[in-house]
Amino acid sequence: MSIPGKEIHRSYDEYGAIRVIDDGNKRYLAFGDTDEQSCWLKSEPLVPQHEYSRAMLIALLMREPKRCITLGLGAGALNSCLHHHYPELKQQIVELRADVIQTAYKYFHLPRSKRMEMINMDAYDFLHDEHKRKADIIFSDIYSEEGLDVKQLSPEFLTAAHGLLKENGWLVLNCWREHQSGDCLDILRGLFTDIRGCTTSCGNWVIFAGKQENTLTSKQLKQHAKELNLKLGFSLSSSLSRLKQY
Repeated sequence: MSIPGKEIHRSYDEYGAIRVIDDGNKRYLAFGDTDEQSCWLKSEPLVPQHEYSRAMLIALLMREPKRCITLGLGAGALNSCLHHHYPELKQQIVELRADVIQTAYKYFHLPRSKRMEMINMDAYDFLHDEHKRKADIIFSDIYSEEGLDVKQLSPEFLTAAHGLLKENGWLVLNCWREHQSGDCLDILRGLFTDIRGCTTSCGNWVIFAGKQENTLTSKQLKQHAKELNLKLGFSLSSSLSRLKQY
């Protein structure tokens, strides 16, 4: 089914089309005719509209970050939210497609800030570069018109991500439910100590992998979620209620 609204931007690169559709209240980023990569509500520009994006922020209950890395920009909803609510946070954002970066700035009000370093590069190559500083959280959400980039679940990718995290860091992966039956969990178990996940109503499977065990009880996590809900202006409680420890 096509995305409702008027197309206000279309460009092409070697990977295909980059489209922006506006229905008056929302703007959508799309790479194909029917896919929806990102959704931005004009009246609430700092609130991620996709359930999986909000679910990924459960990681903030495990670790309050001073430095995070995002692999895959989209329209930058996650990054805009973090930039606003965590004024001390330094972000590195890695995006393969230069036109996606420019589209996020122009049509989705992604902040231009010294606290947000934008890197136009393949995420796989970025992970395998040498880095002086490690991250508290790595958010990985790498999709194309065809779906999830399979590199995101490869042993090489996950091992490199593990190496770029601090000793108490967390890796967050946005996948599909069908990936639950693959090798991903086995690979993660060989690298990480604490592995959790939750599904969304749209079929996503969001994985949280910690290098150290999070010792907060379920009751404590729920209380922290209530506090974070007030800070962010939207609720994580529904996603938290589906969180499963593997």
